[in-house]
Amino acid sequence: MTPTRRSWTGLLLPMFLMFIGAQFTFAAVQGNHGLFRRIQVEAERQELAAELEALEAEVAELEILTHRLSDGYLDLDLLDEQARSVLGRIRPDEVVLP
Repeated sequence: MTPTRRSWTGLLLPMFLMFIGAQFTFAAVQGNHGLFRRIQVEAERQELAAELEALEAEVAELEILTHRLSDGYLDLDLLDEQARSVLGRIRPDEVVLP
């Protein structure tokens, strides 16, 4: 009996297919649109959503202050506070704490 010899094609084809499979697996995990990038983008999205929420709260607060200083609704206490803050003045009956 003669030993059977494998041809190069019989050896190279499975190796080539394994290499292609490994390449696709690597790209699916670490590529530009892979799992790691998706996790990174999701974390960034959550950070930006929290920042957006904080900015929206700040805008709402500024809208309230703007409304309180508008012509239609004038809050004299707020106006007095803002004027003294800008001018750097205090009333004689106030005590300033450092």
